[in-house]
Amino acid sequence: MGTAEIAILATIFIIAVLTTAVMVLRRFDSTTPEAPSPSTLEQTLEESAQVEPGQTESGPTEKQLEDARATLAEPEPTELELAEPEPAEPEPAEPEPAEPEPAEPEPAEPEPTDLEPPKLRERLGKSRGLFSGYLGTIFSRSTITQETWDDLEEALIRADVGVSVTQEIIDGLRNRVKQEKLKDPDSLTKALIGTMSEIFDGRDRSLKYESGTTNLWLFVGVNGVGKTTTIGKIAKQKIKDGAKVLLAAGDTFRAAAGEQLETWSIRSGAQIVRGAEGGDPGAVVFDAIEKATAKDFDLVLADTAGRLHTKVNLMEELKKIRRIADRSTAQVTEVLLVLDATTGQNGLTQAKEFAQAVGVTGIVLTKLDGTAKGGIALAIERDLKIPIKLVGIGEGVEDLIAFEPLEYLEAIVSIN
Repeated sequence: MGTAEIAILATIFIIAVLTTAVMVLRRFDSTTPEAPSPSTLEQTLEESAQVEPGQTESGPTEKQLEDARATLAEPEPTELELAEPEPAEPEPAEPEPAEPEPAEPEPAEPEPTDLEPPKLRERLGKSRGLFSGYLGTIFSRSTITQETWDDLEEALIRADVGVSVTQEIIDGLRNRVKQEKLKDPDSLTKALIGTMSEIFDGRDRSLKYESGTTNLWLFVGVNGVGKTTTIGKIAKQKIKDGAKVLLAAGDTFRAAAGEQLETWSIRSGAQIVRGAEGGDPGAVVFDAIEKATAKDFDLVLADTAGRLHTKVNLMEELKKIRRIADRSTAQVTEVLLVLDATTGQNGLTQAKEFAQAVGVTGIVLTKLDGTAKGGIALAIERDLKIPIKLVGIGEGVEDLIAFEPLEYLEAIVSIN
């Protein structure tokens, strides 16, 4: 192969390389400079075919030149357009399981409006256990002897009945046993209940309420006896009976007393009048009475500070509230002393002091379902002649009930 033929083949190879490069550049970069035109390439070919000095003069044949020109005459490849891939059809999504339609809620059962009052016997388990425990061995004997009377006296004193009241009960029971010639334990139990029930006889236990005027009920007692809770329960009961009730937060000394009573006002549906903490409790009661009179409230329930019965200045403050109430447009129909039944004989001392200061008209005996010994009710009624009007035997509103002496005595004395 001569030098000229080698030059031609090299030229063809160079042209092919250049053409391929142009095609690649046009495909990936639209800004690539244009490739040399066919005329330029032909000129290059002819120049390459010229014999340089030292080379043989013979050049490419006509046939070789025609083949090269034919290669150059082939149409230039146009810029390749990158075909966008056809979007794949999405696979059909599995249908989501249909959410079950929510079942219609069953209508809530309405709260019973007429709750049956709880039975004392059911709630006085602890008190009954203590009292009956004292009396159990006495009533289990086959005969009544002097030892029976001695043991009975001790049992009554231990049950917080008090010495003087115990002696009165023993004397009355002795007379009944002698007159009725009682000998067996069952008859002695019934005779004891009958004798004690006489202490409760002859007193009006209803809560005084005068229609056509604004009634004021004052609540007094030391801290911790359940005074505020008692007011809230009574408010709930009276509103249920159709009365329009207003609460007076007269305990301005105890922290959170006003908030506690306000909570009860929301629960019961009663309105409330409050004063500043540490303010004048008499002013709070007076403002409540003025509002009640102006807006035709039937009943004002006034809370007062938890007075220690041994604090003279605090008892004087309580007397001041009573004087304000008496001079107001409202009618003071009840002054209720709230006592904790578990305090025993100390409760009797409290009752005496409060009765002298504000003229207590009735007793509310709370926490009777606790560990109260039970005898304090007898001591209060016998010594103070103040009727027990309500007893608390639980936390619910319905657990504040009217006091029934015979039911109470049968509940605590029974040993069955």
